[in-house]
Amino acid sequence: MSKTVISTDKAPAAIGTYSQAIKAGNTVYLSGQIPLDPKTMELVEGFEAQTVQVFENLKAVAEAAGGSLKDIVKLNIFLTDLANFATVNEVMSRYFQQPYPARAAIGIAALPKAAQVEMDAILVLE
Repeated sequence: MSKTVISTDKAPAAIGTYSQAIKAGNTVYLSGQIPLDPKTMELVEGFEAQTVQVFENLKAVAEAAGGSLKDIVKLNIFLTDLANFATVNEVMSRYFQQPYPARAAIGIAALPKAAQVEMDAILVLE
């Protein structure tokens, strides 16, 4: 099975030794996205705005792979404060309709660039 690197300038450039996404067969593995504005490579301010930016970044990479957020089958959410969980659910409801992807929400101590939220995902394309 061949692997294809997925890359778009509509999402932040990788800030390490990784690709924005890798497509293997009809499955796309999206790397973690933090709330960087792809134009400035700076973090957006505020938790809700950070969550929106992460979904926008994931959306851009999914579209570059030939899919969309509706193709996500697994979503992992990493939060530096689990008290923000309700806000994540509210923002997520703007981007997803049922059936929702499988999901994990994990509390962690810190994220790159002091972000408050990071998400990665797995897509399956038709």
